[in-house]
Amino acid sequence: MTEQDNNKPPQQTSPTKRRVVLAIIALVFILAGGAWYAYAKLVLAYQEETDDAYVTGDQVSISSRSNGTVIAVMADSTDMVKKGQVLVSLDPVDTELALARAEGQLSQAVRQAQQQIAQAAEADAAVAQSEAAYVRAEEDYQRRKPLLAERAAAKENVDAARRQMEAAKAAFEQAKASARAAHVAVDGMAVARFPAVQQAEAAYVSAWIDNKRREIRSPIDGYVAKRQVQAGQHIQAGQNLMTVVPLHNAWIEANFKETQIAHIRVGQPVTLKVDAHSDMTYHGKVVGLTAGTGSVFSLLPAQNATGNWIKVIQRLPVRIAIDPQELAQKPLQLGLSTVVTIDTHDRNGSALPQQPADKEVMSTDIYQGQQAAARADAQAIINANLVAR
Repeated sequence: MTEQDNNKPPQQTSPTKRRVVLAIIALVFILAGGAWYAYAKLVLAYQEETDDAYVTGDQVSISSRSNGTVIAVMADSTDMVKKGQVLVSLDPVDTELALARAEGQLSQAVRQAQQQIAQAAEADAAVAQSEAAYVRAEEDYQRRKPLLAERAAAKENVDAARRQMEAAKAAFEQAKASARAAHVAVDGMAVARFPAVQQAEAAYVSAWIDNKRREIRSPIDGYVAKRQVQAGQHIQAGQNLMTVVPLHNAWIEANFKETQIAHIRVGQPVTLKVDAHSDMTYHGKVVGLTAGTGSVFSLLPAQNATGNWIKVIQRLPVRIAIDPQELAQKPLQLGLSTVVTIDTHDRNGSALPQQPADKEVMSTDIYQGQQAAARADAQAIINANLVAR
């Protein structure tokens, strides 16, 4: 290459080429802006998102129905427990003594009821006996009375016979009254239906159940949290011992701004991102909107009528159910942070439920059958104290 070639000025880009490049760049920006506008109108306009959302769920407080001393703690924090599993055992001495006293009182009530029945029968026999005495006295008087007119009997003897008849009649009336009183307490009732027996039976059933429940059991499946009870501790009835959390029934409480809730409806689909499981997207649906903002239900709700009012955007808790299969695949602990996105395309639903709840929110059957078993034992005690007649 010659020195003359090196000294040539660089070729200038033609105006036409520059215009083409600028037009292409402008078209790219226009297309990007159009795409964003379309995305905003077709997608973002039908989504509501918040990161003020947390996993929450039921927290079942485990407590005792009676006072007692703890002799064993069978589950610790983080342990999984099954429904009906024994969590805490109390010293059985007091409840067993109370049960023994109730058994003795029931036996005594059954015996006394039979004694009352026997006394009514005895009163009937006394009526028959006094009636016979009255009949004899009346016959004796009727025999002596005509003899007085014929002067065949002394007046004193006739008067004595009359007095004996009147006394026998009075005794007969008294016996009948006593028999009626005795029968009022026993007629029309079997031994087991006597009020005293029923009261003693109820006391026995109560003592039986108290003795059974000295073993404090978990009412549900779940995981133990906040264990506070210790072996040897004397606890009071109703005292919180530990908490069982059923993680299979967790849900999301998402706090949306009041400017976001206009198009949120029950049943709308939801996508959930959980910080603890960033590799998985959970799905769910809107269950309902709370009846008030969080500030309304706070311990010290704000009073805006003081004159020093500053408007603060409020947040309304929205309850979101999580897909149970996804929740079973990766359980979520209470309190975990989530990012919630609600798809509001379908806005035909209601913002609040229109029908009352028709199913149990939570239930347990671990106590079923205890009363029937206690009554069966009470009936056995009653039968054992019946005396054959």
